[in-house]
Amino acid sequence: MKKKKESLVLGRMLQKIAPRIGATVLMEPEWEIVGQITFKSGQHSYFRYNTLDLNPMGGSEIARDKDYSNFFMKEMGYPIVPGSKTFFSEQWGRAIGAPRRNMDAAYRHARKIGFPVIVKPNSGSQGAGVSLVHNKREFYKAIRAVFKRDRIALVQQPVLGVDYRLVVLDKKVISAYERIPLNIVGDGKSTVERLLKIKQRQFVASSRDTQIKADDPRIPIKLLHQGLSLRSVPAKGQRVYLLDNANLSTGGDSVDVTDKVHPEFRKLAVKLTRDMGLRLCGVDLMIEGDISQKPSTFWVLEVNSAPGLDHYAKIGKAQEKVVEELYVKVLKHMEH
Repeated sequence: MKKKKESLVLGRMLQKIAPRIGATVLMEPEWEIVGQITFKSGQHSYFRYNTLDLNPMGGSEIARDKDYSNFFMKEMGYPIVPGSKTFFSEQWGRAIGAPRRNMDAAYRHARKIGFPVIVKPNSGSQGAGVSLVHNKREFYKAIRAVFKRDRIALVQQPVLGVDYRLVVLDKKVISAYERIPLNIVGDGKSTVERLLKIKQRQFVASSRDTQIKADDPRIPIKLLHQGLSLRSVPAKGQRVYLLDNANLSTGGDSVDVTDKVHPEFRKLAVKLTRDMGLRLCGVDLMIEGDISQKPSTFWVLEVNSAPGLDHYAKIGKAQEKVVEELYVKVLKHMEH
């Protein structure tokens, strides 16, 4: 049986665009997740998944750990998500000598900061395992799910606003987009379940390979708190949100806002990237209001040292072209 290769954009895209700057890309053929870039000068550079030889190791490792990056961002005066605290799986808690910082302690913290709370893995990306929970039953279900994929869970207060990602390369914001959680719009006739299937077909038709997981346990919970279920028939024009995280990889939508970003937000994203010791960085912000307005109330959700633009590229041909141009810039910066 042929091994299923992961559908990754970066390697193929780099192979396509590298000749534009006189470079070549050699991919490892079996899995196609790692590659070597050879520049005109003969200099070699490597990538794995979306991680390129651009960011230093220390900064990258800190950025991958949400709790550690929160610590440093808070120390430097950036507004982080409030009430954020880590808790450990039973096994990991015992291994590091903190057996009492377990899921029961996490539940007590959740009660202290007040429901609803966000529960999510401390590492990982693409919105996997992020849940907004409203009570004890939902909390334990969510944290057990987190501990299946990560040994550390984060519990924090939810912050409301508009979710944006700004991608910074050295001293410039090269891309910015609003991220909208997975949602469907009612037609007055179809059930939520049917509308989800239609949305998946639309993704396929537009060459976007995001797989909506209709059996995601977070979806019924999100619907329940809106007084709905998968069998409900939303009114015509009614927008129904199905997840709380806005990642494109979980079916979220994106709206390009690169030309609308207020200069103060550009400055902030560039400064934060530098302060975190990075050159290429995805800065995720939750903003009360709009990114075109002068900053007032906002939070840094997290920083990402390998801001893959895969899912953005897969939305359509126009977006793919935008991403190609961005990666040409990235390659040029890697050469020096």
